[in-house]
Amino acid sequence: MASGPLELVEREVPEPGPGEVLVRVEACGVCRTDLHLAEGDLRPRRPRTAPGHQAVGRVEGTGQRVGVAWLRSTCGTCRYCARGMENLCPSSTYTGWDADGGFAEYLVAPSDYVYPLPDDVPAERLAPLLCAGIIGYRALARCDLPPGGRLGIYGFGASAHLTAQAAIAQGATVHVATRSPASRRLALELGAASAGDRPPEPLDSAILFAPVGDLVPPALEALDRGGTLAIAGIHLTDVPALDYDRHLFQERTLRSVTANTRADGRAYLELALAHPPRVTIAPYPFESAARALTDLANDQVNGAAVLVMG
Repeated sequence: MASGPLELVEREVPEPGPGEVLVRVEACGVCRTDLHLAEGDLRPRRPRTAPGHQAVGRVEGTGQRVGVAWLRSTCGTCRYCARGMENLCPSSTYTGWDADGGFAEYLVAPSDYVYPLPDDVPAERLAPLLCAGIIGYRALARCDLPPGGRLGIYGFGASAHLTAQAAIAQGATVHVATRSPASRRLALELGAASAGDRPPEPLDSAILFAPVGDLVPPALEALDRGGTLAIAGIHLTDVPALDYDRHLFQERTLRSVTANTRADGRAYLELALAHPPRVTIAPYPFESAARALTDLANDQVNGAAVLVMG
Protein backbone atom coordinates (compact mmCIF):
# COMPACT_ATOMS: atom_id res chain seq x y z
CA MET A 1 0.00 0.00 0.00
CA ALA A 2 1.32 3.45 -0.85
CA SER A 3 1.04 4.93 2.65
CA GLY A 4 1.68 1.84 4.75
CA PRO A 5 3.35 -1.04 2.89
CA LEU A 6 3.58 -4.54 4.27
CA GLU A 7 7.09 -5.91 4.60
CA LEU A 8 7.88 -9.63 4.67
CA VAL A 9 10.45 -10.24 7.42
CA GLU A 10 11.88 -13.16 9.39
CA ARG A 11 11.59 -13.13 13.17
CA GLU A 12 12.17 -15.58 15.98
CA VAL A 13 9.20 -17.73 16.94
CA PRO A 14 7.47 -15.78 19.76
CA GLU A 15 7.47 -17.13 23.31
CA PRO A 16 4.10 -17.38 25.08
CA GLY A 17 3.91 -15.83 28.53
CA PRO A 18 1.78 -16.88 31.50
CA GLY A 19 -1.79 -17.63 30.44
CA GLU A 20 -0.88 -17.51 26.73
CA VAL A 21 -0.67 -20.09 23.96
CA LEU A 22 1.58 -20.29 20.91
CA VAL A 23 -0.46 -20.90 17.76
CA ARG A 24 0.95 -22.15 14.46
CA VAL A 25 -1.22 -20.38 11.87
CA GLU A 26 -2.95 -22.36 9.11
CA ALA A 27 -5.00 -19.53 7.57
CA CYS A 28 -5.90 -15.93 8.32
CA GLY A 29 -8.73 -13.82 6.96
CA VAL A 30 -7.98 -10.41 5.46
CA CYS A 31 -10.22 -7.69 6.89
CA ARG A 32 -10.89 -4.06 5.99
CA THR A 33 -9.49 -3.17 9.41
CA ASP A 34 -6.15 -4.59 8.23
CA LEU A 35 -6.48 -2.37 5.17
CA HIS A 36 -7.30 0.71 7.28
CA LEU A 37 -4.18 0.07 9.38
CA ALA A 38 -2.00 -0.42 6.29
CA GLU A 39 -3.32 2.78 4.69
CA GLY A 40 -3.04 4.85 7.85
CA ASP A 41 -6.79 5.40 8.39
CA LEU A 42 -6.26 3.83 11.82
CA ARG A 43 -3.24 4.97 13.81
CA PRO A 44 -0.93 2.01 14.60
CA ARG A 45 -0.69 1.36 18.32
CA ARG A 46 2.58 -0.55 18.08
CA PRO A 47 5.31 -0.19 15.45
CA ARG A 48 5.94 -3.04 13.00
CA THR A 49 3.02 -5.11 14.21
CA ALA A 50 1.93 -8.05 12.07
CA PRO A 51 -1.75 -7.50 11.14
CA GLY A 52 -4.46 -10.14 10.92
CA HIS A 53 -7.18 -11.01 13.42
CA GLN A 54 -9.03 -13.92 11.82
CA ALA A 55 -6.41 -16.59 12.42
CA VAL A 56 -7.02 -20.33 12.51
CA GLY A 57 -4.25 -22.59 13.71
CA ARG A 58 -3.09 -25.22 16.16
CA VAL A 59 -1.75 -24.77 19.66
CA GLU A 60 1.87 -25.88 19.82
CA GLY A 61 2.25 -28.77 22.24
CA THR A 62 -1.37 -29.90 22.17
CA GLY A 63 -2.40 -29.71 18.51
CA GLN A 64 -5.79 -28.22 19.41
CA ARG A 65 -7.38 -26.25 16.56
CA VAL A 66 -8.29 -22.73 17.73
CA GLY A 67 -9.34 -19.37 16.33
CA VAL A 68 -7.77 -16.05 17.28
CA ALA A 69 -10.07 -13.07 16.79
CA TRP A 70 -9.96 -9.26 17.06
CA LEU A 71 -10.61 -8.87 20.81
CA ARG A 72 -7.35 -9.91 22.52
CA SER A 73 -7.81 -8.90 26.15
CA THR A 74 -9.83 -6.79 28.59
CA CYS A 75 -9.30 -5.75 32.20
CA GLY A 76 -12.21 -7.83 33.52
CA THR A 77 -12.89 -5.41 36.37
CA CYS A 78 -14.18 -2.10 34.95
CA ARG A 79 -17.86 -1.13 34.91
CA TYR A 80 -18.19 -2.25 31.29
CA CYS A 81 -16.66 -5.67 31.85
CA ALA A 82 -18.82 -6.11 34.96
CA ARG A 83 -21.95 -5.42 32.85
CA GLY A 84 -20.99 -7.91 30.14
CA MET A 85 -19.93 -5.09 27.79
CA GLU A 86 -16.25 -6.00 27.60
CA ASN A 87 -16.08 -4.70 24.02
CA LEU A 88 -16.25 -1.19 25.56
CA CYS A 89 -13.48 -1.83 28.10
CA PRO A 90 -11.12 1.19 28.06
CA SER A 91 -8.18 -1.18 28.60
CA SER A 92 -9.11 -3.62 25.82
CA THR A 93 -6.42 -4.73 23.39
CA TYR A 94 -6.72 -6.10 19.86
CA THR A 95 -5.01 -8.73 17.74
CA GLY A 96 -2.99 -7.23 14.92
CA TRP A 97 -3.20 -3.75 16.44
CA ASP A 98 -1.76 -3.99 19.95
CA ALA A 99 0.02 -7.32 19.38
CA ASP A 100 1.19 -9.33 16.39
CA GLY A 101 -1.60 -11.03 14.51
CA GLY A 102 -2.16 -13.80 12.01
CA PHE A 103 -0.22 -12.49 9.01
CA ALA A 104 2.57 -14.70 10.34
CA GLU A 105 3.47 -18.36 10.73
CA TYR A 106 3.13 -18.14 14.52
CA LEU A 107 1.31 -15.89 16.95
CA VAL A 108 0.81 -15.71 20.69
CA ALA A 109 -2.63 -15.13 22.23
CA PRO A 110 -4.18 -15.21 25.72
CA SER A 111 -5.75 -18.64 26.20
CA ASP A 112 -8.96 -17.09 27.61
CA TYR A 113 -9.56 -15.23 24.33
CA VAL A 114 -9.17 -18.01 21.75
CA TYR A 115 -12.03 -20.12 20.46
CA PRO A 116 -11.92 -23.92 20.05
CA LEU A 117 -12.64 -24.95 16.46
CA PRO A 118 -13.34 -28.29 14.78
CA ASP A 119 -10.72 -30.30 12.92
CA ASP A 120 -12.96 -31.38 10.05
CA VAL A 121 -13.52 -27.98 8.40
CA PRO A 122 -10.83 -26.41 6.17
CA ALA A 123 -9.00 -23.62 7.98
CA GLU A 124 -9.60 -21.14 5.14
CA ARG A 125 -13.37 -21.58 5.52
CA LEU A 126 -13.25 -21.07 9.28
CA ALA A 127 -11.09 -17.94 9.22
CA PRO A 128 -13.75 -15.46 7.98
CA LEU A 129 -16.10 -16.52 10.76
CA LEU A 130 -13.74 -15.04 13.35
CA CYS A 131 -14.33 -11.39 12.44
CA ALA A 132 -16.55 -11.10 9.38
CA GLY A 133 -18.99 -13.52 10.96
CA ILE A 134 -18.76 -12.40 14.58
CA ILE A 135 -18.96 -8.64 13.93
CA GLY A 136 -21.81 -9.18 11.47
CA TYR A 137 -23.63 -11.13 14.17
CA ARG A 138 -23.24 -8.23 16.59
CA ALA A 139 -24.28 -5.71 13.94
CA LEU A 140 -27.41 -7.75 13.27
CA ALA A 141 -28.25 -7.58 16.97
CA ARG A 142 -27.54 -3.84 17.10
CA CYS A 143 -29.85 -3.00 14.19
CA ASP A 144 -32.93 -4.34 16.03
CA LEU A 145 -34.29 -6.35 13.10
CA PRO A 146 -37.87 -7.37 13.95
CA PRO A 147 -39.13 -10.90 13.18
CA GLY A 148 -39.80 -11.15 9.45
CA GLY A 149 -38.45 -7.63 8.99
CA ARG A 150 -36.95 -5.83 6.01
CA LEU A 151 -33.17 -5.46 6.28
CA GLY A 152 -30.95 -3.26 4.12
CA ILE A 153 -27.26 -4.11 3.74
CA TYR A 154 -24.90 -1.47 2.32
CA GLY A 155 -21.70 -2.93 0.92
CA PHE A 156 -21.36 -6.64 0.30
CA GLY A 157 -17.97 -7.96 1.33
CA ALA A 158 -16.87 -10.68 3.73
CA SER A 159 -19.00 -9.70 6.72
CA ALA A 160 -22.07 -8.66 4.74
CA HIS A 161 -22.33 -11.93 2.80
CA LEU A 162 -22.34 -13.92 6.05
CA THR A 163 -24.73 -11.54 7.83
CA ALA A 164 -27.20 -11.65 4.94
CA GLN A 165 -27.40 -15.43 5.25
CA ALA A 166 -28.00 -15.23 9.00
CA ALA A 167 -30.81 -12.69 8.51
CA ILE A 168 -32.45 -14.68 5.70
CA ALA A 169 -32.33 -17.81 7.89
CA GLN A 170 -34.25 -15.81 10.52
CA GLY A 171 -36.99 -15.02 7.99
CA ALA A 172 -35.93 -11.49 7.02
CA THR A 173 -36.31 -9.92 3.60
CA VAL A 174 -32.84 -8.67 2.69
CA HIS A 175 -32.08 -5.88 0.21
CA VAL A 176 -28.43 -5.32 -0.74
CA ALA A 177 -26.97 -2.05 -2.01
CA THR A 178 -23.64 -2.46 -3.77
CA ARG A 179 -21.96 -1.19 -6.93
CA SER A 180 -20.13 -4.42 -7.74
CA PRO A 181 -21.81 -6.63 -10.37
CA ALA A 182 -20.12 -9.72 -8.90
CA SER A 183 -21.36 -8.84 -5.41
CA ARG A 184 -24.87 -8.26 -6.73
CA ARG A 185 -24.86 -11.72 -8.31
CA LEU A 186 -23.57 -13.29 -5.10
CA ALA A 187 -26.22 -11.50 -3.00
CA LEU A 188 -29.02 -12.83 -5.20
CA GLU A 189 -27.53 -16.33 -5.19
CA LEU A 190 -27.54 -16.25 -1.38
CA GLY A 191 -31.23 -15.33 -1.27
CA ALA A 192 -31.37 -11.53 -1.18
CA ALA A 193 -34.68 -10.13 -2.43
CA SER A 194 -32.88 -7.40 -4.37
CA ALA A 195 -29.36 -6.20 -5.13
CA GLY A 196 -28.88 -2.79 -6.69
CA ASP A 197 -28.21 0.86 -5.95
CA ARG A 198 -30.92 1.32 -3.32
CA PRO A 199 -33.61 -0.72 -1.55
CA PRO A 200 -36.96 -0.88 -3.37
CA GLU A 201 -39.06 -0.56 -0.20
CA PRO A 202 -38.83 1.09 3.24
CA LEU A 203 -36.61 -0.80 5.69
CA ASP A 204 -37.12 -1.81 9.30
CA SER A 205 -33.37 -2.08 9.87
CA ALA A 206 -30.12 -1.56 8.01
CA ILE A 207 -26.42 -2.26 8.43
CA LEU A 208 -23.72 -0.14 6.83
CA PHE A 209 -20.66 -2.28 6.10
CA ALA A 210 -19.05 0.03 3.55
CA PRO A 211 -16.75 2.54 5.35
CA VAL A 212 -18.35 5.44 3.49
CA GLY A 213 -19.86 8.24 5.57
CA ASP A 214 -21.71 9.62 2.53
CA LEU A 215 -23.98 6.56 2.69
CA VAL A 216 -25.29 7.37 6.17
CA PRO A 217 -27.91 9.99 5.15
CA PRO A 218 -29.49 7.92 2.32
CA ALA A 219 -29.41 4.80 4.51
CA LEU A 220 -31.27 6.67 7.27
CA GLU A 221 -33.71 8.11 4.76
CA ALA A 222 -34.49 4.61 3.46
CA LEU A 223 -35.62 3.50 6.94
CA ASP A 224 -39.29 3.19 7.75
CA ARG A 225 -40.62 4.82 10.92
CA GLY A 226 -38.88 3.43 13.99
CA GLY A 227 -36.07 1.91 11.92
CA THR A 228 -32.46 1.47 13.06
CA LEU A 229 -29.21 1.83 11.14
CA ALA A 230 -26.12 0.13 12.60
CA ILE A 231 -22.64 1.07 11.34
CA ALA A 232 -20.49 -2.04 11.47
CA GLY A 233 -16.98 -0.76 10.67
CA ILE A 234 -14.24 0.46 12.98
CA HIS A 235 -13.47 3.24 10.50
CA LEU A 236 -15.88 5.53 8.63
CA THR A 237 -15.21 8.54 6.45
CA ASP A 238 -16.85 11.80 7.53
CA VAL A 239 -20.64 11.80 7.67
CA PRO A 240 -22.34 14.72 5.87
CA ALA A 241 -24.75 16.96 7.76
CA LEU A 242 -28.03 15.26 8.63
CA ASP A 243 -31.45 16.81 8.16
CA TYR A 244 -33.50 16.05 11.25
CA ASP A 245 -36.85 15.68 9.44
CA ARG A 246 -35.55 13.52 6.59
CA HIS A 247 -33.03 11.38 8.43
CA LEU A 248 -33.87 11.06 12.13
CA PHE A 249 -37.45 12.10 12.85
CA GLN A 250 -40.15 9.42 13.32
CA GLU A 251 -37.86 7.72 15.86
CA ARG A 252 -35.20 6.51 13.48
CA THR A 253 -32.04 5.40 15.33
CA LEU A 254 -28.36 5.55 14.36
CA ARG A 255 -25.97 3.19 16.16
CA SER A 256 -22.31 2.23 16.03
CA VAL A 257 -20.89 -1.24 16.53
CA THR A 258 -17.72 -1.38 18.63
CA ALA A 259 -15.84 -4.69 18.44
CA ASN A 260 -17.54 -7.70 20.01
CA THR A 261 -17.64 -9.60 23.26
CA ARG A 262 -16.42 -13.15 23.72
CA ALA A 263 -20.06 -14.09 24.33
CA ASP A 264 -20.84 -12.79 20.82
CA GLY A 265 -18.02 -14.91 19.44
CA ARG A 266 -19.11 -18.08 21.21
CA ALA A 267 -22.76 -17.61 20.23
CA TYR A 268 -22.02 -16.94 16.58
CA LEU A 269 -19.52 -19.78 16.19
CA GLU A 270 -21.92 -22.23 17.82
CA LEU A 271 -24.62 -21.14 15.35
CA ALA A 272 -22.32 -21.12 12.32
CA LEU A 273 -20.84 -24.53 13.06
CA ALA A 274 -24.26 -26.09 13.65
CA HIS A 275 -25.74 -24.47 10.52
CA PRO A 276 -22.75 -23.66 8.26
CA PRO A 277 -23.21 -20.62 6.03
CA ARG A 278 -21.90 -20.58 2.49
CA VAL A 279 -18.48 -18.97 2.91
CA THR A 280 -17.28 -17.46 -0.36
CA ILE A 281 -13.51 -17.09 -0.19
CA ALA A 282 -10.72 -15.71 -2.34
CA PRO A 283 -7.57 -17.57 -1.21
CA TYR A 284 -4.10 -15.99 -1.39
CA PRO A 285 -0.74 -17.53 -0.50
CA PHE A 286 0.85 -16.08 2.61
CA GLU A 287 3.51 -14.30 0.55
CA SER A 288 0.77 -12.39 -1.34
CA ALA A 289 -0.67 -10.56 1.68
CA ALA A 290 0.06 -7.16 0.12
CA ARG A 291 -1.75 -8.14 -3.08
CA ALA A 292 -4.75 -9.30 -1.03
CA LEU A 293 -4.94 -5.87 0.62
CA THR A 294 -4.59 -4.12 -2.74
CA ASP A 295 -7.40 -6.22 -4.22
CA LEU A 296 -9.56 -5.46 -1.20
CA ALA A 297 -8.88 -1.72 -1.57
CA ASN A 298 -9.89 -1.90 -5.24
CA ASP A 299 -13.10 -3.87 -4.53
CA GLN A 300 -11.74 -6.85 -6.46
CA VAL A 301 -12.49 -9.44 -3.77
CA ASN A 302 -15.79 -11.30 -4.00
CA GLY A 303 -16.58 -12.62 -0.52
CA ALA A 304 -13.70 -12.99 1.94
CA ALA A 305 -9.97 -12.80 1.19
CA VAL A 306 -7.99 -15.40 3.13
CA LEU A 307 -4.24 -15.96 3.45
CA VAL A 308 -3.40 -19.67 3.35
CA MET A 309 -0.11 -20.86 4.81
CA GLY A 310 2.01 -23.17 2.69
